[in-house]
Amino acid sequence: MKTRRGNFRFFAIAAFATLLVAGCVSTPAPRVPLDNLPPSQVDRATRNLRVFDAAWSLVADKHFDPKLQGVDWPAAAKKFGPLAAAAADKKALYAAINDLLEPLHDSHTHALTPEQADERHTQRRARTGFNMTRLDGRWAVAEVVPSSPAEAAGVQRGWIVVSRNGQKLGERNDFHAHDGEVAQWEFLDGHDQPVRLALTARPLSTKPRQQARELPGGFVYLRFDGFDGPDRRWLSEQLKAHHNAPGVVIDLRQNPGGETFSLGISIGEFFDHAVDCGTFISRSGSRGGKNSWQLGSARYPGRVAILIDGITASAAEIFSAVLQDFGRATLIGRKTAGAVLASWFYILPDGGELQLSREDYLAPKGRRLEGHGLEPDVAVTRTLDDLRAGRDPDLDAALRALRGS
Repeated sequence: MKTRRGNFRFFAIAAFATLLVAGCVSTPAPRVPLDNLPPSQVDRATRNLRVFDAAWSLVADKHFDPKLQGVDWPAAAKKFGPLAAAAADKKALYAAINDLLEPLHDSHTHALTPEQADERHTQRRARTGFNMTRLDGRWAVAEVVPSSPAEAAGVQRGWIVVSRNGQKLGERNDFHAHDGEVAQWEFLDGHDQPVRLALTARPLSTKPRQQARELPGGFVYLRFDGFDGPDRRWLSEQLKAHHNAPGVVIDLRQNPGGETFSLGISIGEFFDHAVDCGTFISRSGSRGGKNSWQLGSARYPGRVAILIDGITASAAEIFSAVLQDFGRATLIGRKTAGAVLASWFYILPDGGELQLSREDYLAPKGRRLEGHGLEPDVAVTRTLDDLRAGRDPDLDAALRALRGS
């Protein structure tokens, strides 16, 4: 299960995704005394602190903000270090590390357990198989993953998700299931009748999905859920195949971002010359600009509408901002995530990973998107009735924009 709004630091893919080994950090973490621990716990506590200290030191030395958003970093180590040392398992250890990182209020700084790191690389994780969105103050099933346990059990788009294992859903939900784990879900169906299902999570692909279809009036709908090699090649192929289409709808409502290399190429598909993709600002304050790549570009000439919402993040936000700043696209839908810091992944001593923000970002016209997001040119309210009826008011508004109405 994946929420449409939630912890983007885990679900959002970093704008930069360079994998490095944690080591050679220069700032040591404050020492956590282990004198009072029984001998049987000292070895585990020592291993835990090796991971905790590596994460703490990497942030101290490499975070894009040298002032760390005003957080007293040594004091934070003294507060959360003992919790990490006492952690009985990886879940508790990484909870302590992420509690340490939380005051940074940073969309792209987050610690992944070894299991989560493996899932990131293999693009497979245990899932129930439905995504949720917040509509009319309630969580609703926005999408059911094909060939998933949820689909097999008959879960439908538009059902209200009431509880998981007897716990009512809150404003933020981030469930991380394990293979074979059974969860008791309570729903309200399309007629608001209660449905209770026991759903068993199993490994499912998390690879970005792609979808293309023709729309009335000769327009084309293109959905892709990431910015990586396969996505950028697919997008280029589709734009070249539909080069004469009067307009395209680019659906980024399920797109949490990707890598800057693919981002620059994807932006270049919509221009006949290189354009400014914005400015990245390092810890030292140095500024580096990035231009689009035009080699092999489709140079698509038609009108463009981009569908956005609260899960549109990172490279997907930058893509939308650049095309908006150059007047190349109309943004349709709802405000984006505001999660665009450029980050690297560092391997931690136990095989987990620290995703760490290394650069801030400004859009071509100087807008800072982190924490603010992008406002659509055409705001659309999506309702539960729309979802249940199979209506897509975002797409309807996009078609009106492409027609010039």
